[in-house]
Amino acid sequence: MPQTITRGYKAMLDEANRAVKTLTIEEAKALHGRDDVVLVDIRDPREQERDGKVPGAFSCTRGMLEFWIDPESPYAKPIFQEDKQFVFFCAGGLRSALAAKTAQDMGLKPVAHVEGGFGAWKKSGGPVEAWAPKPKA
Repeated sequence: MPQTITRGYKAMLDEANRAVKTLTIEEAKALHGRDDVVLVDIRDPREQERDGKVPGAFSCTRGMLEFWIDPESPYAKPIFQEDKQFVFFCAGGLRSALAAKTAQDMGLKPVAHVEGGFGAWKKSGGPVEAWAPKPKA
């Protein structure tokens, strides 16, 4: 017998978009570079390498999000303990809605996500730089 899911991704996206603030690309661009805002790029490094990245954005793959946010996790990243606004984006605005909802459910605040994601950012003329791999420690 095949698996039967009880809640699909569309219902989860609808719930996330009702619960989390969604920023237009212009609103997101206006926040870029502010000291009190962290743009969080949840795209996979292969996407960043292929398409470029937003200068100054913090890179956190979707798969590590919960572990990097939780200060009790051995993988916790100090940036998520800072008193800032966290603005999540992905390639098109779907994964970032789910990520922002998860972050908000964990108690991170304030959070938002970017409508249209990196694709809309690039199309609108937002600053983009080439991806560079992190040096091995």
